[in-house]
Amino acid sequence: MKWTQVIDPLNNIALSVLIAAVPILFIFWALIIKKMKGYQASLIAIVIATLIAILVYGMPVKLAVISIGHGALYGIFPICWLVTMSVFLFNLTVKSGQFEIIKHFMASITSDRRLQALLIAFSFGSFLEGTAGFGAPVAITAAMLVGLGFNPLYASGICLIANTAPVAFGSIGIPITVASQVSGIPELPISQMVGRTLPLLSILLPFYLVTIISGFKKAQEVLPAVLVSGISFAFLQWFSSNYLGPSLPDVIAGLGSIVCLMVFLRFWKPKVVWRFANEPAPTVNTNIRYTNGQMLRAWSPFMVLTIMVIAWGMQPIKDVLNSIGMFQFEVPGLHNAIQDKEGVLLPKLFKVNYLSAAGTAILIADLIAIPLIGLTYREGAQVFAATVNQLKFPILTIAAVLGFAYIVNDSGITLTLAAVLANTGFLFPFFAPVLGWLGVFITGSDTSANALFSKLQYATAASIGVDPVVTVAANVSGGVVGKMISPQSIAVAAAAGDLVGKESELFRFTVKHSFIMLSVICVITLAQAYAVKWIIPVYEMLNSTKIVATPDASRGYVYLLGLAILLVALASTIVVMTKKKPQTPNLVS
Repeated sequence: MKWTQVIDPLNNIALSVLIAAVPILFIFWALIIKKMKGYQASLIAIVIATLIAILVYGMPVKLAVISIGHGALYGIFPICWLVTMSVFLFNLTVKSGQFEIIKHFMASITSDRRLQALLIAFSFGSFLEGTAGFGAPVAITAAMLVGLGFNPLYASGICLIANTAPVAFGSIGIPITVASQVSGIPELPISQMVGRTLPLLSILLPFYLVTIISGFKKAQEVLPAVLVSGISFAFLQWFSSNYLGPSLPDVIAGLGSIVCLMVFLRFWKPKVVWRFANEPAPTVNTNIRYTNGQMLRAWSPFMVLTIMVIAWGMQPIKDVLNSIGMFQFEVPGLHNAIQDKEGVLLPKLFKVNYLSAAGTAILIADLIAIPLIGLTYREGAQVFAATVNQLKFPILTIAAVLGFAYIVNDSGITLTLAAVLANTGFLFPFFAPVLGWLGVFITGSDTSANALFSKLQYATAASIGVDPVVTVAANVSGGVVGKMISPQSIAVAAAAGDLVGKESELFRFTVKHSFIMLSVICVITLAQAYAVKWIIPVYEMLNSTKIVATPDASRGYVYLLGLAILLVALASTIVVMTKKKPQTPNLVS
């Protein structure tokens, strides 16, 4: 038996929207007003959404239950798999004592908290978003900032806000690839359009972050460094997205801004080093000098991580790994059991790409890093057990959040909210980013939001005479500022920042910034649609009959061999350099 989604179950769109908005409004109320723990709010939201889906939308009970289970399963793999491996990597560096050397290195560049936030949360986080995505950047950078002595709330909140600029090009450009597949617009023009919107945000974001941390006056004290960070990032993001495509903007812009800021700080320092008012005095002994071998060893987990996630993002390697280490199955009772209003059956498949998943790449990096940083595998196993225990409530929260996302999508609740925004006529370009924002808030993923709404964005824009690439790109750009308040992202950041049970504080920290940035993107999109049409790229639609080339497995094996050689060379270099000199730091008299 097939069940058909309905968009207006009450035959009154205003009433239907009010009902559809209840579960989402509950999450805002629960986290902002009631200050509930994340997993409690998510579980109650599931109950509310399920009741509405069954009683108002007429969704069969069996389909509703299976839909929630499908989402929870996706939350566990690949999302929790990735988060666990990321936090495990960080915990290994702490257990081995190597993070103390990293802290010293960061302090040697600058002990100013404002500039450390730019280097780690903004630039390094962008690089990680471009390679791994799906929660890894916030998990790793928030943990690093907490390790450096940042207030956990500030560390997690700043990393969530900093993660806005790169999300559109995350995971080697997957969000834009999905937007292209769903809308029929080629990847490059979408990449170009997003690359002509987000750099405006990228220029402002570093100053915005520093202002949040230290206030407007203190932010002005580091304005030169802020400008170097923001302008270098924005320029490289614009250039790579417009001329190289959607795969590398985050990697190039992230690395480029790190290098530019580090070089700049060799010649310029703020007059006053700023630290949090209530934090203890610096504990880094500036008389200590670490050898190059010690520095290389300390950073080796993150170097291996970087190499692995870049390799895992290469299509030939993905093809090989998926050919030998992936299976998928139709979700029993749910696959092709739901049809949309056009009568199209919705496939419900669960893909277990256990080799090509980003979390697996990070696991391999973990296993390689353990002996490099001086731990035994027995000690590594103990750290892993402690990490799983640390993340037990975040794992529950993430599974619940994804269960909620799937039930509101499968029942048609999300489509009801989208239909209202699509009926705003001339003003639709202004509201187009809101649709992306809503999709990411619900699903926690810009990729998922683009899969949900890109076709709707295309059709609505075409019907009102606006170039569809403007609104499809707006779905991508609007989604990035919804990421910081998505319950899934909040749960990940809370886990990394040791804020489990305090998700409501983190949500309240970020929510106003999400609305401010969303408003900016809405205005930019409206201007692009009507006032500055010259900014829109010229393109041709994809040919739906184009031939898809069969993957060449031999290339993937060659790439894997090259990866193995590179990792062996790196490990050998680290072993040789750390044996040359004693592993105790040298004191300068």
